[in-house]
Amino acid sequence: MEILGFIGALMMGLTLGLIGGGGSILTVPILVYLFSVDTVLATAYSLFIVGLTSLIGSFSHISQRNVHWRTAIVFGIPSIISVYLTRMYFVPLIPEQILTVGSFSLTKPILILIFFAVLMVFASYTMIRECKKCKEKQVGEIEYNYPLILLEGLVVGTITGLVGAGGGFLIIPALVILAKLPMKQAVGTSLVIIALKSLIGFVGDIKGSEAINWHFLGNFSVIAIIGIVLGSMLSKKVSDEKLKPAFGYFVLVMGLYIITKELFFHHA
Repeated sequence: MEILGFIGALMMGLTLGLIGGGGSILTVPILVYLFSVDTVLATAYSLFIVGLTSLIGSFSHISQRNVHWRTAIVFGIPSIISVYLTRMYFVPLIPEQILTVGSFSLTKPILILIFFAVLMVFASYTMIRECKKCKEKQVGEIEYNYPLILLEGLVVGTITGLVGAGGGFLIIPALVILAKLPMKQAVGTSLVIIALKSLIGFVGDIKGSEAINWHFLGNFSVIAIIGIVLGSMLSKKVSDEKLKPAFGYFVLVMGLYIITKELFFHHA
């Protein structure tokens, strides 16, 4: 199972490098199901892995001037604050045992996984459908809808804090539609935002660092980084118009599998 898990880490990085988002949605399921990592700890691991991988992936975009720093700051600050507060204060407040109905017990790990799976289904929809607004080349001066950008930053930060996903599938459309960024700049800016908010959110878990297996975390991260470097190289040759919907269907199947398993076969 570990070999499959590390192959999954490579694929996660590869996808992130190829299409600029979406790959991080697989990190928690890989950690939970293939490495048997505790669900809450897996969300913390995911923040570190996704943050570090996105940081490495952003370097090429920075060198190509595909990062719009003003937008990164406007979107990033509320996102960073909310992800840190969520990890530090909200996640620890969720009770281990939430409710019991008959033989089914809704626990904290099951709740997080189900919420994560619902997020995966939503992510798959955004990847499968044709987003014409995202494909249009934007021209002219960049515009801002400040209230919506700030609100989106808070929402994405909270989701990231809860489930450990980078949220690129939410950030990129927001940057294109709300900030009127060209697609390439949206991808580059998104990677910078994901890196900052994920790594700072991980700091909220450092207080429980005795539970963190740094050796394992390092190995997984290195393989994911190799994947994002390879993905960035392949992205110049492979069109994401077919790749993104195909990956979307895969994420959809994974999300439905997690919901079914946790709700109906958890005790099997």
